[in-house]
Amino acid sequence: MIGFSKRILKIFFKDRTSVLFSLLAVFIIIGLYVFFLGDVWTDSFEDELEGTRYLMDSWIMAGLLAVTSATTTMGAYGIMVDDKAKKINKDFVSSPIKNHSLVSGYVTGAILIGIIMSLITLALAELYIVSSGGELLAFPALIKVLLLIILSTITNSSILLFIVSFFKSNNAFATASTIIGTLIGFLTGIYLPIGQLPDAVQWVVKCFPVSHAAALLRQVMMEVPMANTFSGAPAEAVTDFEKMMGVKFFFGSVELSPIISIIILVATAFIFYVLSILNLSRKHK
Repeated sequence: MIGFSKRILKIFFKDRTSVLFSLLAVFIIIGLYVFFLGDVWTDSFEDELEGTRYLMDSWIMAGLLAVTSATTTMGAYGIMVDDKAKKINKDFVSSPIKNHSLVSGYVTGAILIGIIMSLITLALAELYIVSSGGELLAFPALIKVLLLIILSTITNSSILLFIVSFFKSNNAFATASTIIGTLIGFLTGIYLPIGQLPDAVQWVVKCFPVSHAAALLRQVMMEVPMANTFSGAPAEAVTDFEKMMGVKFFFGSVELSPIISIIILVATAFIFYVLSILNLSRKHK
């Protein structure tokens, strides 16, 4: 399994085009924020609050990490689809390697790629925040972010493995990658804050695990800038901001605790890995 995972890593990072395409959604989000959305959101809060640039930079970068953990993992699974399309997987199946070892190799490789690319994104995000007048994450917050990156990558990997397990051609995979890359910006509330969506749509967004990953990352990365910006502000103002920007999720008047979001991510990972294994086992019979 370890050797097979190394193969996935080598193939992925050797193909620069694949790496760039897996980061396409990230580049689009950064471009929109730097040239358009950043000024719009900062100006909308600037008249009432101080330190909004640091606050909104932290908000967008937290969402960016959630997106990266999904899109790069999807890109890694492109190797599995390519193996199917070129019938390379038949060579593996006929070899002494067991089927579960093959699947584990693909999954481990995808998770490692997702984590590596997310860590690179985190480093660049921190540099951007500091260059814009913000602060580096404190060590305890950094550890929390690293753990959340691992958890969100594992969860996204399980969902995407289930989706990819149905594909046999590169064209189908490319189409799905484009759709997912487009939708994920809305699911994480980057293109449009969750609070500005209709109530029914908000409920749908809150049902997607990637949204919970983004919310958890925002709670950690925005803790300091929120404390600075909302210093002395009434609790209602903080709650309203958290609701609108998707920092915390509320179902009616009930606030969803971080523990519940973590449980949702863990449960989702378990369920989709089981479904993926069942689907892949069925196809190999």
